[in-house]
Amino acid sequence: MSNSDTIFMAAEQPLVALAGWLADTLQLERLDDPELQADQYFFRGRARTVDGRVLLLVGPNIYGESDPAPEDVSAIDRYTGVVDVRISGSRNEEAQTKEARAIFDELAATQPRVALVLAEAMSWIVAAYLPGVGLHSFPPQTTLDADDLDAWRGWVLG
Repeated sequence: MSNSDTIFMAAEQPLVALAGWLADTLQLERLDDPELQADQYFFRGRARTVDGRVLLLVGPNIYGESDPAPEDVSAIDRYTGVVDVRISGSRNEEAQTKEARAIFDELAATQPRVALVLAEAMSWIVAAYLPGVGLHSFPPQTTLDADDLDAWRGWVLG
C-alpha cells in the first residue's frame, strides 16, 4: 500500500499516557514487537468501517520541526505524537482512509484536551481538532505545508 493515513496528537501528557488513552478509547489490545523503538506502541483492534482488524503504531512525531524557517512551517510541527493507521491484511487505500477518519472522529469526540491532525500520504491535511476551537475538515489536497498556511492556521497548534 503506497498511501499512509496518519493522526498527529499533542497534549500536556507524555506520549505513553496518550497511547494508553488511545488504546482505552478505541478498545485496542497492545502488541509486543521486538522491533519497536523507544516510545513506540503497537495496538490492534476491531475496525470501525470494515469487517476486520485495525493496526495502530504510536510513536513520537519525527516529521515536524521544532524551529522551522518560515518557508518550512508545517501544520504538524507542534504535535508530539503520531499514529499510523493500517487495516490488517488490506491493500484498499480508500477503506484505510475511511477507517482513519472514523478513528480520528472518535478520538476528537472523546478527549477535548488533545489536539489532533489527520493527514493523508504525509502531504495533505484532511481534518484538525483543536481544543477550544473545534473540528474542521479541509478541502481535498490542502497541503500540510506553508503553501496552505492560511487554510489551516487557526485550526492547528501554532
